[in-house]
Amino acid sequence: MIIPWQDLDPETLDNLIESFVLREGTDYGEHERSLADKVADVKQQLKRGEAVLVWSELHETVNIMPRALFNG
Repeated sequence: MIIPWQDLDPETLDNLIESFVLREGTDYGEHERSLADKVADVKQQLKRGEAVLVWSELHETVNIMPRALFNG
């Protein structure tokens, strides 16, 4: 189920995005970028509709996924 990012408290949204970008294996290219820059990039992807927040009932978790890959 898609969760509208606008419905979340801004601090909660930032915490979800930080958790997402800090996951091991997340690659942002050749140059190291700050956490703040990575969070801002993901937030912009959510605002543009390129990414969505997805709730998994099975795992009781929220994930950030590219909209094109979400089939629900």
